[in-house]
Amino acid sequence: MTTADRMDAKPLGKVAVLMGGRSAEREVSLMSGAGVLAALRSHGVDAHPFDPAERDLGALKREGFARCFIALHGRFGEDGTVQGALELLGIPYTGPGVMASAVAMDKLMTKRIWLAEGLPTPAWRHVHSAEETRSALDALGTPMIVKPVREGSTIGLTKVVSAGQCEAAYALASQQDPMVMCEQFIAGDEVTCPVLGSGPLARALPVIRIVAPDGNYDYQHKYFTDDTQYLVPCGLPEGEEAAIQALVLKAFRTLDCRGWARADVMIDGKTRQPYLLEINTSPGMTSHSLVPMSARATGLSYEDLCLSVLASAALDNAAPTTV
Repeated sequence: MTTADRMDAKPLGKVAVLMGGRSAEREVSLMSGAGVLAALRSHGVDAHPFDPAERDLGALKREGFARCFIALHGRFGEDGTVQGALELLGIPYTGPGVMASAVAMDKLMTKRIWLAEGLPTPAWRHVHSAEETRSALDALGTPMIVKPVREGSTIGLTKVVSAGQCEAAYALASQQDPMVMCEQFIAGDEVTCPVLGSGPLARALPVIRIVAPDGNYDYQHKYFTDDTQYLVPCGLPEGEEAAIQALVLKAFRTLDCRGWARADVMIDGKTRQPYLLEINTSPGMTSHSLVPMSARATGLSYEDLCLSVLASAALDNAAPTTV
């Protein structure tokens, strides 16, 4: 019997599952939210859908919601803005707090902090034009990744293999965000690792190795096809999985995350050095999503995972709520 099986849903109160929103990831968020909503209701939680793109957040207070499960992805949901509004309303919410969410959404700021803490992350350049993108290619080498700083799910991302692609790559990324970055491409194994819990109780779940067609793990392959392989157990050489789990846990704590998150990592195929790419503070919960997949490998069902995450809802400026 799991902790979620023993948990009484009544003290959780009336719950809003925040889903949809205004970001480029709205479609995926609606899928995540629908899954979370059904899972919570299966445990007897008084859960209701709530789309901030269609309703005033003030309604959460007026309608007596006791806590929120944030199933929003991208801007206006994963970037500290909704978290700040919920802090003002005094309604506990899932996932990291205001500053941790804002920092994690900003890939440049995340890298600067990780680098200052001695955590490995690929070399990068912050660029402001196609010309600077070409200069970054000279510095970082080919292939090179060009992407928006504050966007997720590979939206606006280009893998550049020649100088002739730089102008189009910069244009695509800047359509999503005026802040654009170029990043050294790490050739090797692509893995991801979720974290559940907070502070000293936070723990890394099993690592998932991702094998996408032609190495192209793009938006379509993430959410809408069955061509990508997800390997759990990951099948990495002995000792590597534990090392990656320890690295991800340190990255999680360094940004002062809480509740849950998922970090993406590339392992250099030659040196076997892992490099942190980014951390997602409101991970996907669709049928293709990776946190449920990793949790399931430990015996934690999708429904129990959702209930456990909900029970961890907290405020930055109040003691964590308990059930």
